[in-house]
Amino acid sequence: MSAQPVHYEYPSPDAYRPYGPEPQAESEQAESEQVERRAQPRLQGSPREIAEQIESWSDLRVEIIRGTLLMSPTPRRRHAQTVDDLRELLRPCRADGLRTYENVSIPLPDDPDDYSTPDLLVCPVDMMDSDDWLLAGEDVELAIEVTSPSERPVGIADKITWYAEARVPVLLYLYPATGKWALYSRPTDEGYRTISQGKYGEPVPLPDHLGGDMPTKDLPRYER
Repeated sequence: MSAQPVHYEYPSPDAYRPYGPEPQAESEQAESEQVERRAQPRLQGSPREIAEQIESWSDLRVEIIRGTLLMSPTPRRRHAQTVDDLRELLRPCRADGLRTYENVSIPLPDDPDDYSTPDLLVCPVDMMDSDDWLLAGEDVELAIEVTSPSERPVGIADKITWYAEARVPVLLYLYPATGKWALYSRPTDEGYRTISQGKYGEPVPLPDHLGGDMPTKDLPRYER
């Protein structure tokens, strides 16, 4: 996604003389500020419409969780490397007709305006034969989130419960900043019933149809 260009008008170089700007420079600066304000996009509509507007003129990924817009900046390169490594680690599940996908959003049941977009998900390949951009949680075999250092524990915990409400059967959270992982399964409206946790270097006990134990020792770690 590309950011919408915004036109700025800068004051004349004379405005930066040692003894301060000339009176005319102040009016030029005020006019410049007005031009900048007019150039900013005006967001209107429902949360979903606003989310689409933001994504159309920025490089942010927007999700709507419980009616609240959550915006994620462009991920760092180690994040992209982690997702690529996960694709390779999950390659064995292709034998069962499953594939890994990015940029696929999952909605809450009966609420298409409340949705999340995991970093990676696994689902049957025939589920992607559609022009729809949403995929029901019950049609997903595995959703994976790779956290950033800026994410707060409260927000992560709420999103995990959200995935359970969306009926995603298996959810994997990776924490590259601390080198830890958490695997959730058996979703209910209150959350996941089964949780497994470990550190990088310890295998993630995925179900057999997803390839079984998945190694983690070579997954990238955030240095800061």
